[in-house]
Amino acid sequence: MSDCQDTFVIPISSNTVTSQKITQSANNPADLTAADIHFPYLPHTQKDRLEMLAEIGVDSFEELIKHVPAHLRAKPLALPSTMSELELVETISKLAKKNKPASGQSCFLGGGSYRRFVPAIVPAIVSRSEFATSYTPYQAEVSQGNLQTMYEFQTAICLLTNMDVANASMYDGPTACAEAALMACRITGKQKIILSDALNPEYFAVVSTYVKSCGLELDQLSLDEGATKVAAIDDKTAAVIIQYPNYFGIIEDLKKLEKAVHDAGALLIFVSDPISLGYLAPPGDFAADIVVGDAQPCGNFLSFGGPSAGFMSCRVAYLRQLPGRLAGKTVDSQGETAFTLTLQAREQHIRRSKATSNICTNQALNALSMLVYLCALGPQGLKSVAYASMQKAHYLANELTKISGVSMAFNKPFFSEFAIVTPKPAKELLEKLNAQNILGGLDLAHSMAKLDTGILISATEMNHKEELDHYVFILKKLLA
Repeated sequence: MSDCQDTFVIPISSNTVTSQKITQSANNPADLTAADIHFPYLPHTQKDRLEMLAEIGVDSFEELIKHVPAHLRAKPLALPSTMSELELVETISKLAKKNKPASGQSCFLGGGSYRRFVPAIVPAIVSRSEFATSYTPYQAEVSQGNLQTMYEFQTAICLLTNMDVANASMYDGPTACAEAALMACRITGKQKIILSDALNPEYFAVVSTYVKSCGLELDQLSLDEGATKVAAIDDKTAAVIIQYPNYFGIIEDLKKLEKAVHDAGALLIFVSDPISLGYLAPPGDFAADIVVGDAQPCGNFLSFGGPSAGFMSCRVAYLRQLPGRLAGKTVDSQGETAFTLTLQAREQHIRRSKATSNICTNQALNALSMLVYLCALGPQGLKSVAYASMQKAHYLANELTKISGVSMAFNKPFFSEFAIVTPKPAKELLEKLNAQNILGGLDLAHSMAKLDTGILISATEMNHKEELDHYVFILKKLLA
């Protein structure tokens, strides 16, 4: 073409816009509206909307909501005019560039969600359509692969926690913890749950909601230097819930706690970080009755804190009270190895009054990510990740406390998370660190310890020494 002019191209398919309309609007593309064009990413055309409104008996959406007082209605979103798919992608890409993802910063966030390395094999396997589209495998004969992954997940959790049996995952760690509390009440016939004040606040909140909603009693164990204070447990207690390592990263004195709990005839429930169990002794070694936790650190990206999956394991004596679903291994009519769902004590499968839980599904894909991660690393690999995290956390703690005015919040042994106190409010310092592309940790002002100048800091295998030293350098500069 000897004379190039700007050309307006509209992606259309048959019956989207009449050729006459396109021809008329060629010199003025703004004449085409959403009513004229059916973009493939919009579910309804203007015609669809008018047909729905007519069926309801109104002429417009505004008429449909006229009974709602004006002051209660949300303001219209400041959205741009209708775009082509190309324009939409470009616009969204520009907006996305405004984000500051954890992967693009020095991240020291913890408290239950961590930035850890996810091996390439994890997304490669879990993104297969067989897993992405699968649901509850009611027909075992056509779901052997999915059932096997559930069975292998249960096996991995038992090996990790040194417990007898595990279910095929829960929604997340906090809800698994709440379900464990209700499970303990069913087992013991008692109505009281005691929570450690060193329990993750999110777990604490969810368990409190479940327990109080069920008309059960809730009590707390106070702190001594950031660790759970051993106290007398009364005989009305169904279970005591302890975190290991606890929310402040401290490794509790589990032997004393275990004795106090079991002497009172209560069950001991552990909340455990799965990575730490690659190095620390498992809860089963401390006579745990039920163990719960979150799969996020194992093969699941940080992703704004979710989604994830919860895990739960227990002693075999409590198998019948385990919520959710379990996959079992057996043989088929030909004598070949086969897998099937068993002990499905969910309200979907049995009478609601006898169900152990009203859970109707779980996070199988995220649980599979944890399984692939654990299999890829193996026991030695998991130990290496745990050890590297612990070493880096202790190095960082040592360097930070060399800064004038900075000290450890608690004088207790810790794993890969620790709390410091500073001369300035944590909120103020964290905002300034964030401006330097450092996600410096979590503000402990609202934790049970109520440390206005306390910061909870986590180190993982992703934090290189240069990052650790840079954190120290910037914090020292801010405090100077």
